[in-house]
Amino acid sequence: MGYLKYIIVFLCFGNVASAQYYFNGYIDIERWQGEVYLSVIDDYRTIDGIIDEQIISKVSTDKSGFFEIKGDQLNGEQKIYKLHVDNCASFNQSGNHFDGHCEDSKDILFIAKNTDTIAFPLSFDAQMFCDIISNNPKTAAFIKIDSLKEEMKYSYSEFRSKASRELNNKKWFKTLQSFGETLNEPLAELYIYEFLSNRSHQFHDYYLEDLRTNTYYNNLLERLRINYPNATYTKQYEAELTSDQLIANPPKEHSDFNWTLFLILTLILSLLLNIWLFVSARRHKTKQHTSAKELLTKQEQNVLDLLLADNSNKAIAETLFVSVSTVKTHVNNVYRKLNVNSRDELKSLYSK
Repeated sequence: MGYLKYIIVFLCFGNVASAQYYFNGYIDIERWQGEVYLSVIDDYRTIDGIIDEQIISKVSTDKSGFFEIKGDQLNGEQKIYKLHVDNCASFNQSGNHFDGHCEDSKDILFIAKNTDTIAFPLSFDAQMFCDIISNNPKTAAFIKIDSLKEEMKYSYSEFRSKASRELNNKKWFKTLQSFGETLNEPLAELYIYEFLSNRSHQFHDYYLEDLRTNTYYNNLLERLRINYPNATYTKQYEAELTSDQLIANPPKEHSDFNWTLFLILTLILSLLLNIWLFVSARRHKTKQHTSAKELLTKQEQNVLDLLLADNSNKAIAETLFVSVSTVKTHVNNVYRKLNVNSRDELKSLYSK
């Protein structure tokens, strides 16, 4: 059951691997039911679930817990796969994995293609799905990421204060992101991206903030387009990235309207309108007083003309050969009919 046996398996199936995939390993049959499921993950947002529709193969183990899965129906390019065991009976609709959940299960994620030979040995303490032996150097990328996540969990558990959590968020966000780039495998970076951008995780707010300025995300899209131009992962990531970038950087309201010109024209129109209103008011007032002047008697008109010529009441009386008292009566009638109260108002009314 040791690593020597897996080396022998690799030697025996070396030629087979060139034509088909071959996965084998051991599970603890005292702890788990003797069935092993192989699933293909086309939607990286469903990595954590156990979805019946994604299962492509199921095999039973022998009495020692050994299993093997082989065939040639896998994709020619690398994709994300999952092996899992569970104790949720298929006939029990309330407890199986048809709803995407099975609390009593264990799985391992890995990268593979149709020609890979992969072994999943038990560890020295009989733990399963903790190690991978593969002819594909990218297969174990997810295990490396999960190992880093375990370190992250430990650092969060040291101090549970808000300040410590915020510092850890910033540190581990960048640490995971940078580690993904060193793996030189876009699918591994997607695994990290799914974790960091998940709306239910504590990193999501920091992710949106980082999305505003960091070119990493567009660069990852370019790497996916180069390595996996037709994969569903690339199309899914592109759609999500476009949506999240709109959330992180909402478009500013843009208008070609020239507000400066608008204000200048408004001021000019306002000035012209005020001039027109002023002139119209003067004309209207002049017209009113011209009409009112027509209401004056001949003698009152004579008094008006003499008033406009700056004659005193006495001078007007001498000119018209009437008494000063009569002149005062005529003056009061002129004021009343022309709606003025003084000689100055009268002169201002007829100054133009």
